[in-house]
Amino acid sequence: KWMLVHNKENPMYEIFDEICDIMREYDVSFSLGDGLRPGGLADATDEAQLRELATLGELTERAWAKGCQVMVEGPGHVPFDQIEYNMKLQRKLCHGAPFYVLGPLVTDIFPGYDHITSCIGATAAAYHGASMLCYVTPKEHLGLPKKDDVKQGCVAYKIAAHAADVALGIPGSRDRDDELTKARAALNWQKHFDLSFDPDLARAYHDEDLEVDTDFCAMCGHDWCSVRISKEITDFYSGKDESSQPEKVAMKSPGLNDAGVEVLQKRAVLSQEEIHKLAHKGKKADCHSDNVQDPNAAQLVQINTLRAHGVAVNESGL
Repeated sequence: KWMLVHNKENPMYEIFDEICDIMREYDVSFSLGDGLRPGGLADATDEAQLRELATLGELTERAWAKGCQVMVEGPGHVPFDQIEYNMKLQRKLCHGAPFYVLGPLVTDIFPGYDHITSCIGATAAAYHGASMLCYVTPKEHLGLPKKDDVKQGCVAYKIAAHAADVALGIPGSRDRDDELTKARAALNWQKHFDLSFDPDLARAYHDEDLEVDTDFCAMCGHDWCSVRISKEITDFYSGKDESSQPEKVAMKSPGLNDAGVEVLQKRAVLSQEEIHKLAHKGKKADCHSDNVQDPNAAQLVQINTLRAHGVAVNESGL
């Protein structure tokens, strides 16, 4: 607006070399923003964006010549199929200067979920060479983010950054994933939670459906747990007696901590009484048919599990 009113060049551009001298004196790095970045998919990779990118490349070289460090800001809304091209073009026009991106968002029709629409693009951008990801919150385009909005945005971008690191084959980036997979295959829930990015959330979601400790989750239940069935098949082919029964699992785990209780309270699926019970659970109870010796009691456990998941059954049989 100032340029239009005064019919003059941007003063920041005209005195850029002097600004570089000040930045160098105080050892401050440049973050060169792109004021003409696309604000929607329709603007992505248009002439204005690309001409500005070329100018940012020019300013990068001028700053380097003055001994200043530089990083360059990237676009915020780009269709998924254009992200790779944008990244490669930036590296070329900005001479390999570190590039950071706000997303980019890969669709415009999900206000309230832009931490998700943008982390999809951020994963692709990181895979194709972005040096830093700027997180986006669910409040993007809607208002000032609050504490939980910031958390949701940061979590989404941790996912994006980690997924890109794994895809790039960065040494050690997948170690934790592999260890968690082993814990899951061993039905070692405690280690599963410990290795999770957000252990409190993982435990709370797991315990929400089962008020007693089990070696399975509520998604498939005991009888259809693929991991448990696979272990039985492995035992059978290892030469064990066909009539042998799987080893009974006796586990104890602590009740929900305060963070887990808060998670379930926000979800509002369980009553306060049910949440209180999860937070104060103690000894392991009979939790599935493997741990119940009486056949009738075992059947009742399975019936109650099905009923808890909305399946209509009677006590005469499953």
